[in-house]
Amino acid sequence: MNTTTAAHPSATLTHKQRSMLLTILAFIFFAVLPKIWTDDGDLDSLANAMSYATLALGLNIVVGFAGLLDLGYAAFFAIGAYYYGIFTSFQVMPVWSDAWAPLAYVGLVEKLNQGGPDLVHFTLSFWLALPTGGVIAAFFGMLFGFPVLRLRGDYLAIVTLGFGEIVQICARNMESLTNGAAGLNGVQGPKLFGYRFGVHSEPYYYVGLLLVAFLVFVSFRLRGSRIGRAWMAIREDETAASAMGISLVNYKLLAFAMGAAFAGMTGVFFVAKLQTATPEMFNSAVSSMLLVMVVLGGMGSVWGVVVGAVLLQLMQTWFLPQSSEWLHSIGKLTGIGFLQTVDMVQWTQLIFGVILVLMMLFRRQGLIPAVRKVAPLTMQQQTASVVRGGFVGLDKIGRWAPGKGDALVIKDVVVKFGGLVALNKVSLTVPDGGVVAVIGPNGSGKSTLFNVITGLVEADSGSISFNGVELLGLAPHKVLEAGVARTFQNIRLFPNLNVLENILIGEHARLKTGPFGAVIRPPSVVREENSAVQWAKDIAAMFSNRLTPRLDQTVSGLSYANRRRVEIARALASRPKILLLDEPTAGMNPAESLELAEQIKSLHDLGLTILLIEHKLDVVTRLADNVIVLDHGDKIAEGLPDDVRKDEEVLRAYLGRSGGH
Repeated sequence: MNTTTAAHPSATLTHKQRSMLLTILAFIFFAVLPKIWTDDGDLDSLANAMSYATLALGLNIVVGFAGLLDLGYAAFFAIGAYYYGIFTSFQVMPVWSDAWAPLAYVGLVEKLNQGGPDLVHFTLSFWLALPTGGVIAAFFGMLFGFPVLRLRGDYLAIVTLGFGEIVQICARNMESLTNGAAGLNGVQGPKLFGYRFGVHSEPYYYVGLLLVAFLVFVSFRLRGSRIGRAWMAIREDETAASAMGISLVNYKLLAFAMGAAFAGMTGVFFVAKLQTATPEMFNSAVSSMLLVMVVLGGMGSVWGVVVGAVLLQLMQTWFLPQSSEWLHSIGKLTGIGFLQTVDMVQWTQLIFGVILVLMMLFRRQGLIPAVRKVAPLTMQQQTASVVRGGFVGLDKIGRWAPGKGDALVIKDVVVKFGGLVALNKVSLTVPDGGVVAVIGPNGSGKSTLFNVITGLVEADSGSISFNGVELLGLAPHKVLEAGVARTFQNIRLFPNLNVLENILIGEHARLKTGPFGAVIRPPSVVREENSAVQWAKDIAAMFSNRLTPRLDQTVSGLSYANRRRVEIARALASRPKILLLDEPTAGMNPAESLELAEQIKSLHDLGLTILLIEHKLDVVTRLADNVIVLDHGDKIAEGLPDDVRKDEEVLRAYLGRSGGH
């Protein structure tokens, strides 16, 4: 008798396929819900919840993806709302002239007469206002973001909070446009094929559902693209992101613009549904509530913020009022006066604050974490034999063609930090296709040298050219674009991303996909992304089974040695012409150091130029053609590895201080 049980069909689906199936089922459920649940008030609450879900999705791009703490996000919500409200209500009515006729012809305005001169009434279509409201809010997002995005953390939060207050004050005081504190009235509802939505909840429910579906789609497409990886790299480590070719200012501005666009579209939907707009609808409490929604659902998690927004909005509009009624009933039965008068809605902000504190204490990743847990490797995978003596898949990696002469030329570079001279007129050359090592005791200026080459530190004087291109004055991402990639002394990976994503970020400067291409995904973008993933896998395979079985694992869970390998793989993924390795074997045992040294030697055999900082002299001797010795920012020796090891000044300055290397 065959006792084998058939596997459940869902067990054969990949994580992506299961997510797609659940998404389709959820959409079908909510699409048929109004036919089952016909209560107009409940549908109105769900439509409001959907509007807050779309707001939370926009804030998730800014806070969850890019890591920018925005406490004034409701300002963009207000901009979209007032944009539609002003151009559909009767608040702004200039005198009619023939110049308005073309706009009247396309249905954007109409001529009215209220007993005096002919006036213009704006009749902006809701369906046109929805995308254009997003564009206008995105413009203001970039306009506001440009002067403040050099700020970080608490400073950025305070400035964004101030911006939110400024927009609300403008809405209250610009009475000719907004009708001040009284608010706009008579905002026109949507019309579709002659059907006016009016005040019925069901059509707004479906518009909200479609808007949520669209913005969820956009969020997923952006997150899984070159754009999303750049945002998450900035969130994890701005210095490393910049060194990997990501323009911090450009991508922060893009995050603000995309988040603002989501809010602007939601503002149009929200004010069309309510048919009124007042400044109190967009105060700082809205921004803080949205932040709680993002934290509750899971920062960076698309479905998480949707669930968090819906839960909190339903709690505010349905559960808290209902719980007040329950408490009133209990109070009447028990005779407790407090319960008879309590209003739970008044405690909304307190409850939201408690939720935020509890989530930070006990579940920072949120209800639906952005980072999916991956099963640990089996013992067989961890103990599998390692191929040594070079890279696996070496034939898949293109060969660098070294030229003639010097690739990197450093002349009289001076770097000062206040009264400390970190580099004192240091000069060196790295020949094209060569390997040069920089050694010296701690504090000698080695890492400062790497930082000034890659644009992370400004030089006071001197020159650094690579293949004829002057590097001094270039931003770090421009240095990477010129073909200079690096690793760091203290490993700087993106810890909440997996191995594959870390390596893909190294390719950022070599890819071209923009935000529209990331969302639309034409065939050219699909080919580019598939090629990038394959290249990343080939780079990982160069380290044999050290990295390939771990591509889906977050790098924070890797061993120190494997994190070093990921950092080198990430730098190689950028297709550099020169590789700067800052103590690549630090923290490795002798066997691991030997293995990595052989792999670096294989890179050199491909023609890659290498500048190396290393304390282990056996590694230096094995790899370097030439050795530079620094001490207190001065170059004290230069020559072949064996000659440098015998130099008396080096022995005094380097070997004596470092304890006899």
